[in-house]
Amino acid sequence: MFNDLTSLRSYLATRRSGRPREMVGPGPTEAEIEAMIGLALRTPDHGKLAPWRFVIVGDDQRDALADLLLRALSDNDPGATEAHRAKARDFAHNGAALVVMLSAPVANHKIPVFEQEMSAGAAAMNLLHAIHSFGYVGSWITGWAAFDPTVRAAFAQAPDERVVGFFFIGKPGRELEERPRPDPRAVIRHWQP
Repeated sequence: MFNDLTSLRSYLATRRSGRPREMVGPGPTEAEIEAMIGLALRTPDHGKLAPWRFVIVGDDQRDALADLLLRALSDNDPGATEAHRAKARDFAHNGAALVVMLSAPVANHKIPVFEQEMSAGAAAMNLLHAIHSFGYVGSWITGWAAFDPTVRAAFAQAPDERVVGFFFIGKPGRELEERPRPDPRAVIRHWQP
């Protein structure tokens, strides 16, 4: 995709996410998804701990995901309305493909959990870049489902694993819009010893 560093800088200056509900197919093949995840793994990982996991949710599993989200609403949100349930059903079917990413820190290790979680964040951003490098649009979504104990239990394989986010992949159903970005002057300062 990038012939030179100028192309890479141009990509980074214009990269944006798509809205999962607006994504259309065709989506990536399973081989493409695995290649995307392979690129995501090329991330800083102090101690070579691989403190992250990726779970591919197949097209034939989207109804089961919708059932899980509805069960989570019943279990943990007694005030959930029919509108909440409809949104959960829609969420499960958004995007042409879906990968759920988990932070999986190694407990009681000399590498602090915070560093391991930062590595998971870096792998997540690498996944978004990989998605785009294959010509798709991606979106990293958290929301209530990422923090729900019923949803976490369905994806986690260890007590310390947490959902980093749901990564929806597809083609944009319409032209992507730029969103406001922070003014660099508001977030950068020079250290004064």
